[in-house]
Amino acid sequence: MSTEAIELIARGADEILKREELDARLRLGRPLRIKAGFDPTAPDLHIGHTVLLNKMRQFQDLGHQVIFLIGDFTGMIGDPTGKNVTRKPQSREDVEANAKTYADQVFKVLDRERTEVRFNSEWFGAMSAADMIKLAGQHTVARMLERDDFAKRYAAQQSIAIHEFLYPLVQGYDSVALKADVELGGTDQKFNLLMGRGLQEHFGQPPQIVLTMPLLEGIDGVNKMSKSLGNYIGIAEPAIDIVNKTMKIGDELMWRWIDLLSFEIGIDEARRLKTEIEAGQLNPRDVKLRLARELAARFHDAVAAETAIAGWHAAVTGQGDTSLLPLQDVTVPAEGIRIAALLTAAGITPSNSEAGRKLKERAVKVDGHVVEDPNASFAPGFEGVLQVGKRNFARVRLIAG
Repeated sequence: MSTEAIELIARGADEILKREELDARLRLGRPLRIKAGFDPTAPDLHIGHTVLLNKMRQFQDLGHQVIFLIGDFTGMIGDPTGKNVTRKPQSREDVEANAKTYADQVFKVLDRERTEVRFNSEWFGAMSAADMIKLAGQHTVARMLERDDFAKRYAAQQSIAIHEFLYPLVQGYDSVALKADVELGGTDQKFNLLMGRGLQEHFGQPPQIVLTMPLLEGIDGVNKMSKSLGNYIGIAEPAIDIVNKTMKIGDELMWRWIDLLSFEIGIDEARRLKTEIEAGQLNPRDVKLRLARELAARFHDAVAAETAIAGWHAAVTGQGDTSLLPLQDVTVPAEGIRIAALLTAAGITPSNSEAGRKLKERAVKVDGHVVEDPNASFAPGFEGVLQVGKRNFARVRLIAG
């Protein structure tokens, strides 16, 4: 395999275990079996979830066989990774509903024709209690307690349920059942991925190569992308929201997002763009806008992406057609609502007090005009674009509640 292909596989990766084994496996001249498992614990994906999908797509483009494994069996156990309490297992109904939604979404990234979709209930559903006990015999409690989250909970005298010890074993056995050559996972999954190597060796298979990917920081640039923290971009969100949120990320985070999310901006081009920005020959905003366009087009289409870009440009510059922005209905009292409360109700500011501060800073605009009066009121029937600063805006229509 060419140096360029190896560089592509390694792009954005946190660790490859073991790199020399990957090189040797690639020299076999056959398509490798690339596995990544996803527990259907939530019905919707955000772009942080697509980091692994993107790497899988790169393997596909290099001619390898990708296995998208839906952990419908492990989802009913509950992954303890990173948790300081026992995660509640999901019902069969929840798992099946979420699994269907996952399958519908992943092909926005993966090539459907070159993806093998599997469910680990295929083999675990047929496994007897005796078989599961034999599998549990392949590992010790002491080794399980080497896992960071288990060790912390044990030291803090927090409960660890017996079934949680089964999760790494079950995930590891998936690699045996699928005869995986490479398994992808987040850095928080390293213990489980290495479990797969050990079990494959026990069952007489060549141990899989482990490739870990970093956890993508959200739009705040600090915390892991998470719906609970509100710093995420959902892949099912409107194109304008994908564009607007992408444009909010910091310039340094932009390069990390490009490494982990972009197919269009290659390694060499990213280096060139960075050099041009450092030399003052290119505005970082232009590169960020290119990434935003790519993401909006991937999860919608090229037309939706261009419409979103035009709407974003109109809102930010005050030039262009703001009717391209999606219309958001906001319910307000029949007597009307003051500007600060309206900004909060529309989700543009987190609180009325923050809206008040922005009004004092003359950072609030309605239809491109600075709001001078903090007591300005808006009645049901009003329709227009609210904006705070350059990046927070919404086109709203007020409805009497």
